[in-house]
Amino acid sequence: MKNYIKVLALGAVMSFTACDGLLDTDPRQSLTPESGFADASGYEALIFAAYGQPREFNLYGQQMMMAPEIMADNLRIIANTGRYIGQEVNADRAHMGIWNGAQWGAINETNILLAGIDEVEGDENLKTRLKGEAHFLRALMYFDFARIYGYEPGQEVNGWNLTVPLRTTPTLGFSDADFRERATNTELYAQIESDLQMAISMLPTADAGSAGVYRASKGAAEALLARVFLYGGKNAEAASMATQAMATFGLGDDGTGLVDAGSYVSGFSTFPNPESLFEIEIRSVDWSTVDGVNNSMCTLMADAFASAQFIATASDELLDAYEEGDVRRDTWTETTRSGADGVVYRSNKWLGAKGDFLENLPIIRAPELYLIRAEARYKTGDEAGARADLTALRSKRGLGPAVGSGSALFDLIMNERRVEFAVEGHRWFDLKRNGMDITKHNNFETVPYTDYRILAPLPQGELILNELLVDNPGYN
Repeated sequence: MKNYIKVLALGAVMSFTACDGLLDTDPRQSLTPESGFADASGYEALIFAAYGQPREFNLYGQQMMMAPEIMADNLRIIANTGRYIGQEVNADRAHMGIWNGAQWGAINETNILLAGIDEVEGDENLKTRLKGEAHFLRALMYFDFARIYGYEPGQEVNGWNLTVPLRTTPTLGFSDADFRERATNTELYAQIESDLQMAISMLPTADAGSAGVYRASKGAAEALLARVFLYGGKNAEAASMATQAMATFGLGDDGTGLVDAGSYVSGFSTFPNPESLFEIEIRSVDWSTVDGVNNSMCTLMADAFASAQFIATASDELLDAYEEGDVRRDTWTETTRSGADGVVYRSNKWLGAKGDFLENLPIIRAPELYLIRAEARYKTGDEAGARADLTALRSKRGLGPAVGSGSALFDLIMNERRVEFAVEGHRWFDLKRNGMDITKHNNFETVPYTDYRILAPLPQGELILNELLVDNPGYN
């Protein structure tokens, strides 16, 4: 208990501005890891705090799930509450703004752990695991920064290759707080890949859909690294790492390990989701009394509770993307909403099944490994392998074998990703990382890949405060 009190005290003094992780100091004293954490259990409490950051509504708790769907062509707004109106029309500066969110704090917490845990007493296996979790979480946070504020390596427009400042050492006081330039995309991706390789070597295994997925595991790190390789254009490495992760989780080339079609929809009201490889657990104690009704995915995407806001529904284009017999179409139920014209659909992925709008956040699910490998195989010329992976997944979704070749096969891969991960925050990024124009629903105009709105703007306050920062092109 003493160590948890120390962590709470540290949390009170180690708050951050968004300014690339600089310490926000009122009258505060410098701290060192040695003064705050006496043993490994104290650092475990710190990593638990870092796990809590991604569930913030500015991150995966809402924005990272909703915005990539609305900014592309999967969702349409049906109630003007002021939320995501600009994102739906891709208005100037209406993007995913995570710079001022919790991620810098989470990154610093991982840096504190990695800098200090080897110096304290504690079980060596626990210390190794905590270091692996810190590497995993730091990689996840930086990866989200990379794909929002920069182009993927090899997909740069006019040679623009900047992302965000890179920090791998803790900021504990004025003495180690400094302004930094933005790292290049290749520099940041190299750090992310290094972190995940370290995590793979340090983390224990966990079974898909078990309580073990609430913490980072070896397989989760392999899955995230496969995703990072795919984004970075390292397709052979992506296919190999997806295969490695599938073996770690016991997923078969024929789809063994995925849920059967009849259990697909109910899986999203099961905690953890039976296909989860990494899932953020949210408990009632993690929310205030108004968080659910105001900010949860459930309140925005479904009318499961009378007080739900229900502001977005599936676009006609998304609904048309489902093939006949695809069980994934059943994640949408026809309903009505006062003030909305015509038929609307609630999402059955976000029903608040834990009660009062509460649910977990599946961040990495098993089908992604099949789709990563299918895309990577296609891009390396193995179309037969790509079709085999698609067929394995489709067999668990009520569909027949995958057919086609060339561009038709690539279109099928992209469509499978679209319908599999609808309202899970993939659509915008899947188009962007492939250098594709951002297609829109209804009569909204397509956003060309060369348009400045593909990248998010940096906050004006940060540009004023840190003269080393330069904004993304088009926002000057």
